[in-house]
Formats: sequence, structure tokens, C-alpha cells
Amino acid sequence: MIVTCLMILYRLKEKFQLSLRQDKEKNQEIHLSPLTLQPAQSEAKTANSMVQPEQAPKVLSVVVDPQGRHAPEIKATTSVCPSPFKMKPIGLQERRGSNVSLTLDMSSLGNVEPFVAVPTPREKVAMEYLQSASRILTRSQLRDVVASSHLLQSEFMEIPMNFVDPKEIDIPRHGTKNRYKTILPNPLSRVCLRPKNVTDSLSTYINANYIRGYSGREKAFIATQGPMINTVNDFWQMVWQEDSPVIVMITKLKEKNEKCVLYWPEKRGIYGKVEVLVINVNECDNYTVRNLVLKQGSHTQHVKHYWYTSWPDHKTPDSAQPLLQLMLDVEEDRLASAGRGPVVVHCSAGIGRTGCFIATSIGCHSSRGSSKGCSHGYPPISERF
Repeated sequence: MIVTCLMILYRLKEKFQLSLRQDKEKNQEIHLSPLTLQPAQSEAKTANSMVQPEQAPKVLSVVVDPQGRHAPEIKATTSVCPSPFKMKPIGLQERRGSNVSLTLDMSSLGNVEPFVAVPTPREKVAMEYLQSASRILTRSQLRDVVASSHLLQSEFMEIPMNFVDPKEIDIPRHGTKNRYKTILPNPLSRVCLRPKNVTDSLSTYINANYIRGYSGREKAFIATQGPMINTVNDFWQMVWQEDSPVIVMITKLKEKNEKCVLYWPEKRGIYGKVEVLVINVNECDNYTVRNLVLKQGSHTQHVKHYWYTSWPDHKTPDSAQPLLQLMLDVEEDRLASAGRGPVVVHCSAGIGRTGCFIATSIGCHSSRGSSKGCSHGYPPISERF
């Protein structure tokens, strides 16, 4: 009885396992996705298309036998496989993968852009001078220049530019006395203070240059920067040393930033070895005039100080008449002080409004001294210092 029951259970188990195996093998039938066969040799494509959707690719159908006893059956069939992408005809010169077309100029390949040297600031100034300045030559002078061109070249090279390499000024720590680090005095024409100490070269330095006047008169003007807190004593030492009769100040003390310090006293002040006394103050329409007396020991000097404030930095005066009147007053004082030193002119940097004032003053002399005035006979004043 027991043996019979065990045999029945074994038969049922065997049938059950067979049934499970058959169901499992039915589910193991695998249909692979169509695989595109690459042809041995590519067929010719049209000139305007990168994809050939009308060409029927060759497809492999692989079926695995449920029993696994036979090799897969391979059937070579041909059918149309629709491309999942729609490609528009494009040329080789058009960039793909972007909504922006990139057109290549095939004719420019291999061309090299010519090298262009960037001129230095000094070269730019020289070129501007050559284009704006002139010196009229007679026929005989022109022949001499052609015969000896190096003379003309040397004459031009003697004109100092407004860009100075700090290495050209062999004075240690001179940068502490410059209001702007890029605006330096030209070594050939700079004002040298008499040293208080022969071993201290810095005491001889001030950011100022001598400027020639009308008809090439030497040291007619001194162009300088607005005094700083640490150069006020140097400024008054220069005025005393050069015996200057007039000081022209063309800047406010502050225009957004500091342009100049208040370097004169209200009544009396001592700056180094120079004592400055304010005798009186006259308020004019567009400038203020102060009569000063400078003292050093038993010696005295009379100086007029003009403070013109109607000329903003990097701009032009609203009217030319006050500026011309200022020039006439300064010239009158200079003539009344014949035999004395140069007129000191300063703004903030000493090259903008200062240069314009000096150039205009020279131009006025030229127009009065000759019936044939030519403004091109004078190079831009920034070339001169």
C-alpha cells in the first residue's frame, strides 16, 4: 500500500515538473530585433543626402529552438526598415547638430593674417606730431634737408615726448613726489632744485619742466603738477629759486577727486625755508588774484597768484573771454617784472589745462608779432614737456 502511494506521488511530481518545464521553454523563445547588415561595398549616395531611407537594409531573424538542440535558424530577408530620424538634405559646408548653420569659406583656408605691430604711446605721439606740426622751409632749406636728412631726424628727436620711462630719472623714490605715476617730467628739461643735502638726490626732484616761449625764448614758463601734501615745500622752494613773478593755478582743489592741496596760507605761513605772506586778495569775475610776498632771510620777492576755477578738468571753459583776459593780466605782470624768472603754471597733472594755457599764450604772441600766424608752427604742448 505504502509503495503504491509513493509511486503515485512520484508520477504526479514527474508530470508536474514536465508541465513546468514545457511552460518555461515556451517563454524562452527569443525574437531578436532586426540587425542592419553593412554591405561589403557602400553604394553610391546622392550628392545632397547623408542618409538613404529608400534603400532596404538586409535583416537577420534569429530564433532559438525551445529544446536548445539545434543551431539558430538564420533567414536572410529584405524588408523596408523605416528610419527613426528624418534628415533633410544638407551640404558639407553646413554644421549639423545645431540650429545655427556654420558656413565655411573654403577659399580662406591657408591664408595667414598679416602681423600688425601695435605702436607704443611714444610712437603714437610722434605720429600725431608729424601729422599736425609743420615748419615751412624755403627751397634752399629743403635742398639742405634732403642732402642731410639726419639733421632733420636729430631735430625731431630733440622734441621731448610726454611719455618718460621711470628708469630715465635716476633718483631713488622719486615716485613719492609724483601725483600721477604715469606723468613724469622729461629729464632733459626738468627743473632741478638746489639740494639741501648733497647726499640726498631726492631733495633735488620736483615734477616740473621748463617750457620755451614765443620765438623760442628759453625758460619762459614752468609747467608743473598741483602740489601734494609732501611737495608743498618743494613748490615754494622752486618759486623762490627761479624768481618767478607769477603763479597761474587752473584747477579747483577737488573735482570728484583731489586735484591739488591748499598750498598757500590765509595770511602767513612758513614752508621749509620760505616764508609766504598774503598782502591782499582781489576777487574777479572768473579768477582770484592774491598778492604775495616771499621771504628768505633778509631777501624778499613779490609774487602774484592767479586762481582760475572756471575751467573744469577734461573740458573746455564756457567762455573764452575770461581766459583771454587772464592771459592779458599775466602777460602784463610778466612785462612789469622784466628780468625775473619764468611764469609758473599748474593744474592737477600739469599737462592738460596747463599746456593749453601756455600754448594759447604763445599763440597770442605769435598773432601779435606776425601778420602771418600759423598755429601749425607750434607742436602740441604735450610734446614739449
